[in-house]
Amino acid sequence: MNITVIGGTGLIGSQLVSRLREAGHEVVASSLSTGVDLLTGAGLDEALKGADTVVNVTNSPTFDEASLDFFRTSVGHLLAAGERAGARHQVILSIVGVDQVPQLDYYRAKALQEDLLRQGPTPYSIVRATQFFEFMDAVMTWTADDRTVRLPATPIQPIASAEVVQALADVATAEPLNGTLDVAGPDVFPLDELGRLTLSARKDPRTVVTDDTAGMFAAVEGDVLIAGPGARVAPTHYEDWFAANR
Repeated sequence: MNITVIGGTGLIGSQLVSRLREAGHEVVASSLSTGVDLLTGAGLDEALKGADTVVNVTNSPTFDEASLDFFRTSVGHLLAAGERAGARHQVILSIVGVDQVPQLDYYRAKALQEDLLRQGPTPYSIVRATQFFEFMDAVMTWTADDRTVRLPATPIQPIASAEVVQALADVATAEPLNGTLDVAGPDVFPLDELGRLTLSARKDPRTVVTDDTAGMFAAVEGDVLIAGPGARVAPTHYEDWFAANR
């Protein structure tokens, strides 16, 4: 199968390209660094030439209101280029609960990306993942100082990026879902408790302070970031992943 991965040099994209090539597929890895610009459409026709499936794992450069324009423009260009190329399947990576947090600009933007894909001309699949294990460091830096890390008690169900990649690879090489697949890790944590676990494992002396006004996830109400029934639950536990990657 011929597959083009848009965003093919990032955390998810680079792993996905390798996984698909190992499985014997012909894969084009495209990104801004390879001359493909989703905002102008430059390089898209060449990148999608001969593609059966297009997998879009790109991210907006910002998490603010500008992300709405990014996804509106980029989806339009990608769907049009895919139709010109005769692609039969468009796949995107999204976020579990993305349509339940309208108070976050970035989540509204990702929900818009999903809606535009559903309304587009090509059969599609949406893979929604929970938060990646790899992002825990970044989440803690948002509200940290030399002595404390302030985190809300928002429930999350984190997953290893490699297991998101496997789900994407499976979906990309199958028939279009014309729907959504949720993927998540095996355990649910309050975010503040996951912070404490992470600092303890690193022997970091800082203290996690529970603060339900701190950081982006403070805007999330209830358990909307937890995968629902029918989700694909990955086997790797955070503690095991952390021990293997420390």
